[in-house]
Amino acid sequence: MKPVYYAILTAVCWSVGGLFEKKGLRLGNLSPVMGITVRTAAALVVLAVASFPGWSTIAAAGARPLLYLVLGGGVLAGSLGMLSFYTGIATGELSRVIPVAFGLTPLLGFLLGVFVMKEPATVPKLIGVVFTSIGVLFIAGGR
Repeated sequence: MKPVYYAILTAVCWSVGGLFEKKGLRLGNLSPVMGITVRTAAALVVLAVASFPGWSTIAAAGARPLLYLVLGGGVLAGSLGMLSFYTGIATGELSRVIPVAFGLTPLLGFLLGVFVMKEPATVPKLIGVVFTSIGVLFIAGGR
């Protein structure tokens, strides 16, 4: 159950963080890319301190794992994903952008987990993904 608690904490942090980010962009009249730069700089300081005890493990990790982290976390999720998110919250409704952005994640995570990571496709997971996806359709299509 511990991973679920972390997932809930993640949702709270990202949702409340999204509210603060939208307010910051609007109040400062900042572009999405400027907002993401400020966010990343602040995160870098916090994460550099938090990860300090593990810095020695980087050399032993090898090139391939680091490449996965750079491409997946740095380029896709950290840069392109966040730039898309910031552009969405800067130009759209927070009550629509966050649920759609994070509501599609279960479907994509389920598909990647089952087909790429070979995780079990259970009925409860499938039902949850279907209901979540239906909710996303309502939010995205609603006027």
